[in-house]
Amino acid sequence: MDAFFLQQLINGVTLGSVYGLIAIGYTMVYGIIGMINFAHGEVYMISAYLCAIGLALLSFFGLQSFPLLILGTLVFTIVVTGVYGWTIERIAYKPLRNSTRLAPLISAIGMSLILQNYAQISQGPRQQGIPTMLDGVFRFHIGEGFVQITYTKVFILIASFAGMLLLTWIISNTRLGRMCRAVQQDRKMASILGINTDRIISIVFVIGASMAGLAGVLITMNYGTFDFYAGFIIGIKAFTAAVLGGIGSLPGAMLGGLILGIAEAQFSGMVNSDYKDVFSFGLLVVILIFRPQGLLGRPIVAKV
Repeated sequence: MDAFFLQQLINGVTLGSVYGLIAIGYTMVYGIIGMINFAHGEVYMISAYLCAIGLALLSFFGLQSFPLLILGTLVFTIVVTGVYGWTIERIAYKPLRNSTRLAPLISAIGMSLILQNYAQISQGPRQQGIPTMLDGVFRFHIGEGFVQITYTKVFILIASFAGMLLLTWIISNTRLGRMCRAVQQDRKMASILGINTDRIISIVFVIGASMAGLAGVLITMNYGTFDFYAGFIIGIKAFTAAVLGGIGSLPGAMLGGLILGIAEAQFSGMVNSDYKDVFSFGLLVVILIFRPQGLLGRPIVAKV
């Protein structure tokens, strides 16, 4: 296998795994309430700032060990972004739950703008960053070339797939997961059977925001820089991944993220990085033409 192709494949899987984490938030919210949380990208953006704040606080108190430093930062970021997810649901969605379908959509877009401007005012408009936390690289010689993967990318792959597997296990094997699946299938019947649907919807927002928080820490570790506008682009990419895999399908969000990340990386390396977004959205259009429900989504059957 060509070394350059394999290198781009590694880069694509790393990027796609993070897309998948963020896409989980979109697909879970859509699966529960049938609406898109357009403030989800800004939750990821907030998590990047929280990552830097967490690292600064832990370093200030003398914590220098990388495992403890990153573990503390992850816990801090995931908990706080979970609170943001709960707040968004309470402010932007719950009061409009019985309203028209357009009202919560507009409310979510408004919440997105509020969070974006809140970050700009509180943290400043300039790009910010964190230092490299994990040095080192694995290098493999293949033919006349070589492939390398940094320790940071190895950590990103392990952490992202561990997060996906943990969430899959929770949804598939726990009481909370069964209640989430029941609410997704029929919210009214689930309520009749004694499930507190309002609480389940709030928990789903918290879970989605927590996955975005994990993604925010991982991407910030990889690229090192972020700003108040970072959530817009990656939010649209993650939404594309969710639609590509099948909106409402948890495995579909993961698969869509991986496909989108690999496609972007290969196109950037072999054709032109300036048009990678055009290629990504073009791929989405092609998939939706031939499979409108996405790769793993269920077809919608019209009721007669």
